[in-house]
Amino acid sequence: MNKVFYKNKIIKLFSFKIIRYALIGAIATIIHLSVSTFYIAKIDNTLFVSNVLGFLISYIFSYVMQSKMVFEHAINVEKAIKYFIVQFSSLLLSVFLSDIASEYNNYLKTVTVIIMMPIMTFFIHKMWTFKTA
Repeated sequence: MNKVFYKNKIIKLFSFKIIRYALIGAIATIIHLSVSTFYIAKIDNTLFVSNVLGFLISYIFSYVMQSKMVFEHAINVEKAIKYFIVQFSSLLLSVFLSDIASEYNNYLKTVTVIIMMPIMTFFIHKMWTFKTA
């Protein structure tokens, strides 16, 4: 198979919003991890501060990129607040679900959350955060 074939397949794959959403989410996760790790290693061994800083930087990246590249909306404060509400609620729901499913294996709970939460937040963002009138 030639390069053009693979290029066309990749272009077609990225024509799906949910694929772009997942890729941007994965990059945001790497940003969060990198910022947190750097902060702990080079600045201060404080887990809370490192994670808040990592979350904020990855949140800004994620909101801007999802707005522009996935949902094709302008950046504005109202949507940024809605985006934060969805993302933070997803975090709280993940913690809650993990807590009530305490009898299950931690790895199984983690994989379930990793699969379920992005799909759920994608559709909430599509229907609420970035809904076009």
